[in-house]
Amino acid sequence: MQSKTLRRLVLLAGAVVISHSAIAGETLDRIKKNGELIGVMDQAYPPYSFLNAKNEMDGMDVDLTKEFAKRLGVKAKIETPAWEVITSGNWRGRWDICICSMTPDAQRARSLDFVTHYYSSPAVLVTSVNGNSLTKVADMEGKKIAAQQGGSYERYLNKTLAMEGFGAKPIQYPFNSVQVAPYGSEDLAYQDLSLGAGKRIDGLVSNLVTANERIKKTPGKFKLVGDALYEDPNWVATDKGDKEWHDTVVKIFDDMRKDGTLKQISIKWIGTDISR
Repeated sequence: MQSKTLRRLVLLAGAVVISHSAIAGETLDRIKKNGELIGVMDQAYPPYSFLNAKNEMDGMDVDLTKEFAKRLGVKAKIETPAWEVITSGNWRGRWDICICSMTPDAQRARSLDFVTHYYSSPAVLVTSVNGNSLTKVADMEGKKIAAQQGGSYERYLNKTLAMEGFGAKPIQYPFNSVQVAPYGSEDLAYQDLSLGAGKRIDGLVSNLVTANERIKKTPGKFKLVGDALYEDPNWVATDKGDKEWHDTVVKIFDDMRKDGTLKQISIKWIGTDISR
């Protein structure tokens, strides 16, 4: 009786190992079979990802995704579902990779694999040049501050952002509480802020590079408030459970750092070398 039970346990363990091995390599197998890498990103996050004049996705993250696909010997396909859908994980084969300026935190790490860090950029507070403008970051207290729904900046405003273990320093909050205004995209938040501070929102939290891009393209509308709020690390993310795919992503990004491709693409789009 004991022998039969033992045999059953051995067979069950073997089945689990075989099942896990089949899952472990399925992402790369699927990409090679379909001849296509499906990457996800935000549709309105210039200069990292945005729709250009030809109504095509463009930007630093787009170029990196295309280069990544090229090194796999396949074509790149870009999809732009809602950000909260991307960050919730459990993609189940719908998408392969997110080279999409995602900030890792403890909540997201439950359902996503943060594979490799590829750049950092400060989070900043932006306000309108018109209306009851904010003059220092402490002025956020009690004010209506926007952030992209489902994003790390929304969690920052709710004081629930936990980036420990991903190369980030502890966050010091310059406020006790704010009125958080979640938006489906930064485009919409900037549109409301352009009406003047205090009209619909008082300010918004964004990435320094994207904020400077908006300020440059719409002069006389927006301004930065005070110093950076915190340093925001951005990592390449994949769905969980595929070690072979994890290792492949790490190797390709290591190669792009070593041969200067990451430096070249980052200088093209943001004017600085992010590969260091």
